[in-house]
Amino acid sequence: MLSFPANPVPATNCVKELLNQGSALILLGTGGVGKTTIAAALGIAGAIAQLDTVVITVDPAHRLRDALGIERLSPRPARLEGRRLRAAGLDPSLPLSAMMLDVKRTWDGLVERFVRNPAARRTILANSFYRSLTERFAGAEAYAVLEQLYDLHSGGRFDLEVVDTPPAAHAFEFIQAPAHLVRLLDSPAARWLFVPYASASKSVFGLAGRAVRFVISQLESYAGVHTLESVSEFFEAAAEATGAVSRRFRKTETLLRSPKLHFVLVTTPEEDRLDAARAVINQMQEAGLRLRAIVLNRTLDERTFEAFLAAPRKVPAHLEEIGVLRAALTRENSHDQGLEAVTSYLEDYRANQQATVERAARFARELPARVRLAVVPEVEVGVRDLRALTKIASMLVSETAGRRFLENAAAAFAARSSNRPKIAARRAAG
Repeated sequence: MLSFPANPVPATNCVKELLNQGSALILLGTGGVGKTTIAAALGIAGAIAQLDTVVITVDPAHRLRDALGIERLSPRPARLEGRRLRAAGLDPSLPLSAMMLDVKRTWDGLVERFVRNPAARRTILANSFYRSLTERFAGAEAYAVLEQLYDLHSGGRFDLEVVDTPPAAHAFEFIQAPAHLVRLLDSPAARWLFVPYASASKSVFGLAGRAVRFVISQLESYAGVHTLESVSEFFEAAAEATGAVSRRFRKTETLLRSPKLHFVLVTTPEEDRLDAARAVINQMQEAGLRLRAIVLNRTLDERTFEAFLAAPRKVPAHLEEIGVLRAALTRENSHDQGLEAVTSYLEDYRANQQATVERAARFARELPARVRLAVVPEVEVGVRDLRALTKIASMLVSETAGRRFLENAAAAFAARSSNRPKIAARRAAG
């Protein structure tokens, strides 16, 4: 159970309210919840709202590229072509750009910017510890995202930035990893290593050996490098830039607490996913970070979802017809195994839709009122082009597909369940 007090939900409480000039949205979520799709859809929603929008991804599978229908993403923002937008039924002048972050390039840019000595730059860029740190450590990837966002946001080039964060086992990893990296590289013990260990006297190394070995082991575990020389060489070459890089780290980390930055958590309505989402909400509260919205993705199939939108407190007709089919089979005393199998399958499908609504509604009731909630269905044809993304975008900014939608759907299923004994009794009497 979440540790938030119950409070009333405001009259307007939708994700659309986050699409403001000068804002940035960072999407959090574990792998497989559709985070990339939601990021692209929010980008479209922002552009439709006439905000010059950029979507940033570091997804190695290039799913954002495929969803947006563009041949390739570059490490520089690229505007979507007017002909593609027109083909999807959108305004060809829609102000939407996309880019895929080059993590190594971002880190190399930091070295070029802050290490002025050409020989020291070459040493760092060729250093095995540096290469491992920037290519293997997840925190380096997460930090590079924030670094790129910091540049774009402070430069004021775009009205709205939407960030699709790297795939992670736990959604909160994106927030934690850069801070771990900053503390590690900026620690006093690590700075001691700016003096190459080989040139340090044995007495000095003996006095500080235990602490230094601990730091080195941490560095090695993060970067996957097991040579003390490469770690020492890196810190010696970077010594002149330590202060500037450290200040940059702090500024970038501060961005996470900016009132203009909004975290959006993407999840799906399976119980384990909802439990993970609850953990992230509590972690963010403890860290003093603002979670502004949650997207419940792939909630209900598209037909059931749209039926509830059209008649909020009524079980969709196609689900009710399953009961009619079962009643007919019972009345006819049918022993057709094929019909029985089909009917059982449809009953399981209806039960799954009901259970999904009930889980999602319980989760929604636990949320603090300040957290906006958007509900998105499983799109039947899949999200393969701009048209499908535009459809999802309209759902994300809708005021009707949120808490009340789930409450109405749950109430409809509850009423149906309570009426079943009465209906059965009437049929028996008839």
